[in-house]
Amino acid sequence: MVKSMTGFGRGQISDCGYTVNCEIKGVNHRYFDTFIRISRRYSLLEDRIKEELRKYVSRGRLEININIEKSGESKRNIKVDKELAIAYYNYLKELAEKLNISQEIPIIDLFRLPEVFSLEDEEEDIEVVWMVLKQSLGLAMDSLVAMRIKEGLNLAEDIRNRNSTIMNMVEQLETRSPQVCSEHGERLRSRILEFMEQDFIDEQRLLQEIAIFAEKSNVTEEIVRLKSHSKHLEELMLSKDAVGRKSDFLVQEMFRETNTIASKANDLEMNHIVVEVKAELEKIREQLQNIE
Repeated sequence: MVKSMTGFGRGQISDCGYTVNCEIKGVNHRYFDTFIRISRRYSLLEDRIKEELRKYVSRGRLEININIEKSGESKRNIKVDKELAIAYYNYLKELAEKLNISQEIPIIDLFRLPEVFSLEDEEEDIEVVWMVLKQSLGLAMDSLVAMRIKEGLNLAEDIRNRNSTIMNMVEQLETRSPQVCSEHGERLRSRILEFMEQDFIDEQRLLQEIAIFAEKSNVTEEIVRLKSHSKHLEELMLSKDAVGRKSDFLVQEMFRETNTIASKANDLEMNHIVVEVKAELEKIREQLQNIE
């Protein structure tokens, strides 16, 4: 199925004490590319995020904003350096004895001394975070892909219509091609008669010249290939796979065949048709820049 490379998706999940919000914007890009904004605390999940995104998208640039918040009560642990507290106590007791002052030291005073205790957040389980993040990411990507499919169907319809127009013009070229050779023979005969005093023409030589012209201006092979490429392009627009690169290559080949026809035809009417074909191909190529 033809998909656009542009779209937007959002997903939010609250579970296991976390609320995860993902926003994803897709834009055109020749290859698969990602730009992820996530707290440095969870940056080690970036590779997993990219791997998950590849399940949905094969081409295009994805800009992802991820916000992770703890929705449950966060637990904090008190860490006490007992050896340091004892060292403080022994030193203060010794100092009090030397100064002949009271050796009673309230426990709370020990806690106020540098680095005796510290508060630590409970260690997070990164697998739990990833489980919630993956769900949120899935919702956002489902939304983005749905938008890409909808826009892709419109692009495919436009390309198919233009491709059909091109095929009609190729048939005109095919019809016109034999007439060009016949008309050239008549013009050649008329010119010879203009420059000759007598009404005599070497028919053998004339036929030879016409045959040479016919060989040089023969565009049958190019028209056959152009039809084949056009048919293939129609099939790609109905394919379920990613077709952007293949279609772009086909259009390049169609341009090449069209240019060859223009250089060989040596006919004003055919050249006008070729200009119209190239104009439609250019519009198709512009549309393909948006297709995955």
